[in-house]
Amino acid sequence: MTAALSIGIAAAAGAELAARVAAAAEAAGLRALWVNDTPGHDALAVLSGAAGETDQLVLATGVLPIDRRTPDDIIGGAAGLPADRLVLGIGSGQIRSGAVDRVTDAATALRLRTEARVIVGALGPKMRRAGATASDGLLLSWLTPEIAADQAQHAHELASTAHVALYVRTAADPAAVALLDEEARRYAGYPAYAANFARLGIEAADTVIRPAALRDRIAAYRAAADEVVLRAITASGSVDEHLRFIDAVAEAVA
Repeated sequence: MTAALSIGIAAAAGAELAARVAAAAEAAGLRALWVNDTPGHDALAVLSGAAGETDQLVLATGVLPIDRRTPDDIIGGAAGLPADRLVLGIGSGQIRSGAVDRVTDAATALRLRTEARVIVGALGPKMRRAGATASDGLLLSWLTPEIAADQAQHAHELASTAHVALYVRTAADPAAVALLDEEARRYAGYPAYAANFARLGIEAADTVIRPAALRDRIAAYRAAADEVVLRAITASGSVDEHLRFIDAVAEAVA
């Protein structure tokens, strides 16, 4: 398996940066632009900037939390985006009781009411099972290549058509390594992620890509899933740094 390769940014980066990054990503042959939906920022609005600058690039959210974004809200926000290129990644957000059922219901509702593909962001085995069987696939994150491969295989056994995408935090510039390490420490402090790392017997720092290992680690991850989303970590978040990130990735996989 050699996974498709995509880039991920945060919604806080804004539509203007997304447009520039999307155009460069499409020119470099990347599959998709994924945008993290974060409080105070709208991933769907950011993707609207990317849509107008691209013709074939897949536009994806990673992920819209259903505790604060209902199917009606998501469908309304996606109205101006090309459905044939859109992937609606959804997740449980801060829901702690009945999360699997609520995500399943949301995925079902979205698949009935939109032509976009719907995938589920999942950590634990119950959510992964629900995502594989009730949506078009899974978005995994914070995994080693070996564990990602096992989880992808299991998803394909549950549903042969399930698309398994994998988010991997990545720094291509040595100047961004400190921020990459900080990102790993931050996620390791979130209870749900901390419990998942403990369950899997890994550290957050084991699941990222650093500049010195860019080529080899990308190759390892591409052998594990259907799509690898390199979540770009740059020193200052500038457009130029993101464009250099894409150049570095293109060179690493050439």
